[in-house]
Amino acid sequence: MMQGKYRPRQRPLTDTEKAEIWARRGAGEAANRIARHMGRYVKSVQGYIHDAGGVRRPPRKRSRIALSLPEREEISRGLAAAASLRSIARKIERSPSTVSREVTRNQGRLNYRAGGAEQAALTRGRRPKPSKLTMCERLRVEVVARLEEDWSPQQISRFLKEEYPGEPSMQVSHETIYLSLYLQGRGLLRKELTKHLRRRHQIRQPKRHEPTNRGRIKDMINISERPAEVEDRAVPGNWEGDLIIGKQNQTAIGTLVERSTGYVMLLHLPDGYKPEQVRDALAAKIKTLPDSLRLSLTWDQGPEMRDWKHVSIDADIDIYFCDPHSPWQRGTNENTNGLLRQYFPKGTDLGVHSSDDLEWVAQELNDRPRKRLAFKKPIELIGDLLLR
Repeated sequence: MMQGKYRPRQRPLTDTEKAEIWARRGAGEAANRIARHMGRYVKSVQGYIHDAGGVRRPPRKRSRIALSLPEREEISRGLAAAASLRSIARKIERSPSTVSREVTRNQGRLNYRAGGAEQAALTRGRRPKPSKLTMCERLRVEVVARLEEDWSPQQISRFLKEEYPGEPSMQVSHETIYLSLYLQGRGLLRKELTKHLRRRHQIRQPKRHEPTNRGRIKDMINISERPAEVEDRAVPGNWEGDLIIGKQNQTAIGTLVERSTGYVMLLHLPDGYKPEQVRDALAAKIKTLPDSLRLSLTWDQGPEMRDWKHVSIDADIDIYFCDPHSPWQRGTNENTNGLLRQYFPKGTDLGVHSSDDLEWVAQELNDRPRKRLAFKKPIELIGDLLLR
């Protein structure tokens, strides 16, 4: 006797249900919530999204000059009534040659069927344009090599434009690289290369904003009081900071990013991230900078910054705090934390990394070209200032 609860097999997803899945996923809704709302099994919805690579395919469009199903049905009825091809063509307002070719390619007058002809036309119409990565082996080798060096698709795309300015065949958009990774039906790039992406996603992820639950800090200075010149990034020396948290919220690494150059520094917190631990590590790290690069620091309203006044006085730097649930107010730092997760994945113990490990990772990021910086490197932009 079979054990366990029997679950009947569900019918395939309809086009309407597929459209609803993509609409809800685009709004940031999780697959299990989508499935529950639609009355479907979770694996059914998750499987469909995964097989699509998390990418919604554009709907197929019929050419305006192609025969429609009603026209094919009219041809079928005319043939059954032994009407001539010319009379059928006049009735559907088409050229006689169009009707003749349609009948000939679909088994002739005696065996023509509208449904079969329609399906055959749809099958013949599936002619996706070959991708550059399929047609150009040299380009594919170049892209794979850069991915294996942990370059992002945008960095690869920009590099190829600058490296091969007169060779369009050696240039490819970052979107094509992403699709070649996520849509394995294209047969272009190996699936395991996705581990070299910043967040290692196997499929494209919807954008969503996660709220935080952090409290207020005593006597903090709000970001609204920060000088206006900090906003335009023209003057170096203004920093953004935060923590990335490890397994079970037990360990953390502090992150500092300079707003105008994107230069990264990491705080080693081997004993935890209580306020006094963050205070000492943060002040010590900031004091390694020249005075000209110690203008301001913007931080989230995390309890680890309880002793912010001590840091401000000790390191001689002004400190400002973002509004609650407003990570975009320190967007440079948020983006950098996302890059760092490639080296420090979520759910791992961050306490195993030494200060030398953190220094190596920071050097890796600072020596990598950035789109925001016109693909210059942070170390190039801040180098002269650090040497003063």
